[in-house]
Amino acid sequence: MNPAAPRVLVIDDEAQIRRFLDIGLRAEGYQVVLAANGAEGLGLAATQSPDLVVLDIGLPDMEGHDVLRELRTWSQVPVVMLSVRDAETEKVKALDNGANDYVTKPFGIQELMARLRVLLRQSAKAGQAEAPVRYDEGGLVVDLARREVFLDGVAVALTRKEFAVLAMLVRHPGRVVSQQQILRDIWGPTHTQDTHYLRIVMGKLRQKLGDDAAAPRWLKTEPGVGYRFPAH
Repeated sequence: MNPAAPRVLVIDDEAQIRRFLDIGLRAEGYQVVLAANGAEGLGLAATQSPDLVVLDIGLPDMEGHDVLRELRTWSQVPVVMLSVRDAETEKVKALDNGANDYVTKPFGIQELMARLRVLLRQSAKAGQAEAPVRYDEGGLVVDLARREVFLDGVAVALTRKEFAVLAMLVRHPGRVVSQQQILRDIWGPTHTQDTHYLRIVMGKLRQKLGDDAAAPRWLKTEPGVGYRFPAH
């Protein structure tokens, strides 16, 4: 697989559709990332830097419309919505929420590929394709595109959850990200009250980054609300 090939994130709860799109997209030369629900999809969108998202409306944990609204708070990546619902009101709702296109199931793979090519061309032409996010200040380097973290030139080994939390904060520089939002997007919607999970991960992150909780440089706590990463 060409590492420079566009990366497509597919968020769909139907295993058959995921397999169908995985095979079809890879055959066309795309990199493919798969998610089976909204929370997983948002987490991958935050850490995998997709060039385009294919998003199903009917997901088991949250509506695709809700996933799209959350995604649009921090990303302008092109999104194609998929749905068995062909009513005009559904299409209008998707487009109003920030979708770039809408495809009704069942669909032909060649039609979908044509729509994806159009969106990728438009995105590149308009200069809207998101650049890889990279933080590099004060000895700390966080490269989300490469999934690498360095402190004073030394690689920092993070677990999947630790990296996902750090990536989410880095993608919202200067903004307070609530505990519930982090837990919902990374652990899932049934864990929004499990703040002890997040406290453990934040404690380990601070330890690995040499960040003093009493006077943090990078992982700032907003008591009772959430966490904030400094603006670049």
